[in-house]
Parts: sequence; structure tokens; C-alpha cells
Amino acid sequence: MVVQTERFGPIEAPEEKLIRLQKPILGFEGCATFFLVEQDEFRPFLWLQSADRPDLAFIVINPLLVRSDYRIEVHAEEVRDLEITSLRQVETYVIVTVPENPRDISVNLQGPIVINRGNNFAKQLVLVNSSYSVRHRLLPAADEEPVRERETVEV
Repeated sequence: MVVQTERFGPIEAPEEKLIRLQKPILGFEGCATFFLVEQDEFRPFLWLQSADRPDLAFIVINPLLVRSDYRIEVHAEEVRDLEITSLRQVETYVIVTVPENPRDISVNLQGPIVINRGNNFAKQLVLVNSSYSVRHRLLPAADEEPVRERETVEV
């Protein structure tokens, strides 16, 4: 299927690559079909492009690239909804927000998008018992001291 997108122009999106949300992303109820767009110059970020709305594309990233200790609990209901039978089938992404000041770029670690690559069913989870933020900053704030590695001196 060819999808006419606002950002990328026409893109060939093979049927087997279409991601079908079992529940829409919060605030975008009319959009259920997406696909990932990879661009070498944009890595490690990807675009989650809507096949329903040419103007809608989210920037996403694998949360483990943001926090190597990122872990989520997936309830049995979500496992059933997505028909997950193996963890190897699962990919997780988080939505990136790029505000007017790019130094304030952040990711929503509290609302990951989980994709079962076995059937391309997906769902945005809302983590309720989590210490993760919806606006986890990727860069330190201007008034914060940068984190420096401690010097080690051999005696």
C-alpha cells in the first residue's frame, strides 16, 4: 500500500509492516494503523507514521537507549490483547517530544508503545505504578551542572 505522507511524500508501506493499534494513542482516537520509518541520518530515532492521517508522525526511540535499566510490567490483559507468546516478538518504543527549545527534548517513559512483531498488534501502555516520567529529559537543564566522571588517581 502506498501512503501519501506530509513529511516524507509517498511511501510504500507493505501490508506485513503495518502496525495495528489495539487501542489508539491517547489523544489520537481516529488513528489505528501506523508503520515505522527509518532514516539513517535520524538514527537512533524513528518515525511512527500514521497510515490514516498523512500529517501525523511521532518521533520514537527504543527506551533502552535512553535508560539502560528501563523495565516495564505488562499485565496479562495486554499480553492477551497483543497475543504475545514470546518476549522475542516484542519491541518497545517511547514517544519523543521536541519543543520549541530543542534543549528541552524529552521522552514519555510512562507511556511506552509495545509492538508484537509476530502479528504487528500494538498498544500504548499507561504505567500506573511507575517512577518513570512523561517528560524524561534527554539533555541536562541549562541550570544543571553536567554530570562528570570522577577522576581516578593511582597512588
